[in-house]
Amino acid sequence: AGQVGVSQSLVAKIEAGRIDPSYSKAKHIFEAMERLEKKNEAKAGEIMTKHILSVSPQEPIKQAIAKMKKANVSQLPVIEHHKSIGVVSESIILEALLSKSGSLVKDIMEDSPPVVSKNTSIQAVSNLLRYHPMVLVSDVGELKGVITKSDLLGKMFG
Repeated sequence: AGQVGVSQSLVAKIEAGRIDPSYSKAKHIFEAMERLEKKNEAKAGEIMTKHILSVSPQEPIKQAIAKMKKANVSQLPVIEHHKSIGVVSESIILEALLSKSGSLVKDIMEDSPPVVSKNTSIQAVSNLLRYHPMVLVSDVGELKGVITKSDLLGKMFG
């Protein structure tokens, strides 16, 4: 009530249905509630995996497969000079092996996954994960972590 500039008794009357608030008062109340929700919402930096397992574009595909198998992951970002330049996944590698298209990661990688600030809301990250296998997290332009669907589910329900 104090953040909106209305009295606690007015809020109680509105909640009890004894009074209808003016449009402007209702709008202020909802805006304050939304600000409070956003303030308390988890951020990308809080749920990211801090160790980014990656491959370089010059690595042989076999080495990427070995890294993925050892870490039990299905995709890896391709990093060059501390920047994300692509992604490889089990399905990309399988397709490349079947079509015999190159022997290096750079020959088969797909577009880079999105990179978000460590302060990005989990809701925004969740929306990106609908279309991308992973989201990278940065702090002032430096890659700091990675979030996958598995990470998100683990943090929400684990």
